[in-house]
Amino acid sequence: MNFYYTYILLCIDVGRGSRQFYVGSTSNLDERLQAHRDKNVQTTKKFDTVHLVYYEVCLNKTDARKRELQLKTGFGRGYISRRLEGYLKKFYPRA
Repeated sequence: MNFYYTYILLCIDVGRGSRQFYVGSTSNLDERLQAHRDKNVQTTKKFDTVHLVYYEVCLNKTDARKRELQLKTGFGRGYISRRLEGYLKKFYPRA
């Protein structure tokens, strides 16, 4: 059985003091994370570091993509902040 992943990265740019979430979906989470870390993804390559902070597993690509799109909405961004509140306060107080 193939799994599909919806994932959230916390992207940090130390020089600018900026942090933001990146939401994506993939069929191979390890490979996709390595692409982000190797700066092979246009959207995240400007950041100094990317940290996987959350992921969900889906049984098909359509569900993973729908969840990705949902998390990119205002409601979804609020969900992410609430879901990761304790983690962010402990490890990234300014996030």
